[in-house]
Amino acid sequence: MPNNDNLNLEAAGSWAKKYFLASRAFMESVLRPYDLGTTQWYVLYLLAHDEPINQRELTRTLEIERATLSAVISALVRKGFVEQISDPDDQRQKVLQLTPAGRNLWTSLPDPIGLITAVAFAGVDDAEIALTNRVLRDATQRLNDYKKERKSI
Repeated sequence: MPNNDNLNLEAAGSWAKKYFLASRAFMESVLRPYDLGTTQWYVLYLLAHDEPINQRELTRTLEIERATLSAVISALVRKGFVEQISDPDDQRQKVLQLTPAGRNLWTSLPDPIGLITAVAFAGVDDAEIALTNRVLRDATQRLNDYKKERKSI
């Protein structure tokens, strides 16, 4: 006989994935008219809030492969939104910053995260949102800690 606790946890994981996929599709639909992908948006977001940023640091922050970030940065440079300059402390490294066109684009973009939050959590009590955030944050942290422990064994 199946354990109901396991079924509830499996359902939570399934809903977390469904929420991720639905929110990503929503975000893509918001950004499509601007010819931006989700990772491009996150790069612009980080640069708009904390520029300049070392490209290597951005790889760690976004938790994506270096090759993936290189393709994203190349697209943003080609579109004229981001520029790469040599790091004054280490000429081998690149530092990223928004161009004037990138700043103009950023100020004209809708906030896809705000829109997702407004739609997905409309009518949900603040206490329930806080609980959801805490449960997902703690579960994520436990998984990350477990992964780190497994690597060190």
